[in-house]
Amino acid sequence: MTQFAGMKSRRILDVALEHMLDDPVVILEGPRSVGKSTLLSEIARKRGGRVIDLDDPATLTAMLADPATQIAGDQLVCIDEYQKAPLVLDAIKAELNRGTTPGRFVLTGSASHESLPGAAQALTGRLDRLEVLPLSQGEIDGVYEDWLERFLSDPHACVSPELSSTTREDYINRIVAGGFPLALAASSDAARNRWLKNYVSLTLARDVVELSAIRHGALLPDLLARLAAQTAHVLNVEKAAKDIGLEKNTAARYVSLLEQVFLLYRLPAWGRTLSARTARLPKVHMMDSAVAAQQMRLTATKLARRDAPALTEFGHLLETFVVGELKKQASWLPDAHSLGHWRTRDDNEVDFVLERDDGCVVAIEIKAGTRVAGQELRSISHLRDKLGEAFLGGAVLYLGQRSYNFDDRIFVIPVDRLWT
Repeated sequence: MTQFAGMKSRRILDVALEHMLDDPVVILEGPRSVGKSTLLSEIARKRGGRVIDLDDPATLTAMLADPATQIAGDQLVCIDEYQKAPLVLDAIKAELNRGTTPGRFVLTGSASHESLPGAAQALTGRLDRLEVLPLSQGEIDGVYEDWLERFLSDPHACVSPELSSTTREDYINRIVAGGFPLALAASSDAARNRWLKNYVSLTLARDVVELSAIRHGALLPDLLARLAAQTAHVLNVEKAAKDIGLEKNTAARYVSLLEQVFLLYRLPAWGRTLSARTARLPKVHMMDSAVAAQQMRLTATKLARRDAPALTEFGHLLETFVVGELKKQASWLPDAHSLGHWRTRDDNEVDFVLERDDGCVVAIEIKAGTRVAGQELRSISHLRDKLGEAFLGGAVLYLGQRSYNFDDRIFVIPVDRLWT
């Protein structure tokens, strides 16, 4: 197990500082333990603000009793874990009604903004939400990564003659390590697995329960494990519910709660206007590949096996890992965009699609082999032909060594080019 030396910087920091130039309220939301508090302290240091930590019981009591006094003044106010006192949003609204200044408040939350009662309406038009996700591979390695941005600009420029030296074992180790700083810093594989298990247990016991009164809380761990087994699959709530004896509508509500505390996310179906045969169901991905592996009880040793179950499970985890890396790079992009997957009833499937607001599209397929056969590019070629000039480029990311141009605007590229 390679020791994590510590990241050099978070890319989302510069994005947040830039957005503060225009928006009076910036919310940094994402899973617990990804470094939001550290980011908030860094923002306060750079912009001369003060931090209010609502994880501190005494501070939380004061905020609940008198939020207006706690946020008063002209100085930048940074509030950590604001979802513990949602009424602070009304106090912020009242403060902004007296005068709107860009970069006035920065908040962090470990639950999505729309999950809080009335939160979606309190600051409509005055806030900007940014995702803080687990560490990217470039952040872990101390490398400035901009592959997705470069691919959007000029796909041909992403084809390099340099050979990849990353082995299948290296990819497996990165997948099971994930992107949580404390998990990466663990002294052993066993210690990392303990941390991941405790992280999930605390999130379910604390954050989910804080969001909603639930009747079947004891079934949440089982539901999460069933959903982890579906990672990189089309979401099937009914099957997961049936496996644990939970009513389907209740399970659907619990899936939303798990999404709201950032344990998983739905990658929506994309491209419904292309064809009536385009599927409409989202894929489910665990937010972090290490959490997925831990929930599925998959170790690096198990994934290294070459039997059929191990190869299948590795393929799904690799897809979740790569889509996660692409999602992180997309969160740093300056231009508005939407993300999804494309699937048709004719068995065409593309794992990751990014569409800019101008309608231009890039498409990414993920393959767990060291070679890519021509028929494996059928779906991405089909999408290119349907989109015409709106198709900027497609890439098949695989575990081989070489990058090359396979066909018109379609490229085969090693996975590690995302961060090397």
